[in-house]
Amino acid sequence: MASPAPNRDLPAVDQLIKIWFKFVPREGWLPYDEEGLWGVAAGPDTARLCNVPFLQDGVAEGDVVRFTMGPDGLRWATGRVEASGNCTVRVLPKPRGPLGPSAQAVYDRLAPFGLGGETFSKELPLVALTVPASADLPAIKATLLRGKAEGWWSFEVGCATDEWRAA
Repeated sequence: MASPAPNRDLPAVDQLIKIWFKFVPREGWLPYDEEGLWGVAAGPDTARLCNVPFLQDGVAEGDVVRFTMGPDGLRWATGRVEASGNCTVRVLPKPRGPLGPSAQAVYDRLAPFGLGGETFSKELPLVALTVPASADLPAIKATLLRGKAEGWWSFEVGCATDEWRAA
């Protein structure tokens, strides 16, 4: 399930390239050590990310990353070269909480902020959201904290800006 943010211009499918990120898996979390994100070429060895990461920390939709072509023919990210100003927030509804295991309930609670995101799967309703720099950061943080306090969900911030931290 994807729920693009308002005014989000997605590139044509034939313009998209896959950028791979390699990382050390976190203990007690999903057992993956890599994640592929869609991007659009921004230069010969750079791409602007076009979707929100579920696993990779330190990047957000809209960021420009540098990559190298691996011997496997895949584009492997080597670092971020331009920040978009967006944040990445991941929300996991509590299966036995008031919202149940519903990704849609997460989207509904955050709909007033116009956030777009993606859901990992029906079995794992982890919602990865892009929080634009122009969003009402204090109100979004307050809603996330309220949801955590009331047992709706747990959440983490995978990529924060100074503005997010100050909000």
